[in-house]
Parts: sequence; structure tokens; C-alpha cells
Amino acid sequence: MSSENPTSADNQQERPDFEQWIVGFVDGEGCFSISVVRNRTCRLGWQVQHEFSVSQTSSHIGVLEEVAGRFGCGTVIVNRRHDNHREAMARFSVKRRRDLVDVVVPFFEEHPLKIKTSYFELFRSVLQLMEARRHLEPEGLTEIALLTERMNRKGRSRYLESSEAIRQLSHHRR
Repeated sequence: MSSENPTSADNQQERPDFEQWIVGFVDGEGCFSISVVRNRTCRLGWQVQHEFSVSQTSSHIGVLEEVAGRFGCGTVIVNRRHDNHREAMARFSVKRRRDLVDVVVPFFEEHPLKIKTSYFELFRSVLQLMEARRHLEPEGLTEIALLTERMNRKGRSRYLESSEAIRQLSHHRR
């Protein structure tokens, strides 16, 4: 016996305000992350990692699956916690640059964030630099690392503290 009633996820995605609900959800629980990490297999010895994610306790994994369904990319995973919380954390994550550039960025350009606007703008700027292949040049990698320091970070970029970057910055300032 089949039902003509759509599932709640289908119903949510057809509502005109679903996109604004996602914006509010991301403003509260989302993260735009860029890191420059050591990777000796890369041309410059450093790699730019990018991720858009939204987290919830695992009992609310359904809302993350709805968001993933709307974006049509990324993954939802459960991460067992080893802290004093009673419940595992679930996370919707998009790491693939093509998905970030073609799906996530256009969504938030069309449906602007209210709280995390500056983080999104920096995130988008880094992706644009990467699309221009600037992360493959020392000057571009330094520019990206400087942008990451303005995002939701607590400390100095490891790349900017590295001897390679210090040499690059001193050479650039001459």
C-alpha cells in the first residue's frame, strides 16, 4: 500500500521557507573552515583544506539529512564523543571543492547568512583564490593563510609561523 503523502523530508524541502530555515540553522550550528596544513607530498609542502559543516547531537541526525538532501552533496557522519556528553555528535560535512564552489557558495550567495556573513565571505575568497590556482604559489598560499587567521581561529596559522612563510614574507616586503 503506497501513500500519496510525501515524507517529512520531501515536505520540508518543498516549503518556500526551507532555505531560510537552513540559513538560520547554519548561522547557529554551522562552520566554514579553512586550514593550511603541512603535507610534504604537495608542491609547496603545505595543503589548503576546506570544509563546510553543520553539527547536531545524533538524536537530531534527521535535520542534518534534510540539509544534506537540499544540498545534494556532502556526507552525514556520527562521531562518538569521548567527553562528558551523553550523546554522540552527528555532522553534515562538505569537503569537495567542486561541491563547495558549485553548490554551497551559490546557495549562501542567494540566501545570505545573518550572523556568519564575514566567515562565509572569507571562505568564499579562499575558494576563489584556489580556483585561480593561487594556493600553488608561495604568495597565494601566504594570502590564504592570512585570510584564515581572520576566520574563527584561536591562534596564528602554522604556515605563517613556518620558516618557508617567514622567508616568503620577508622576501615579499623587500
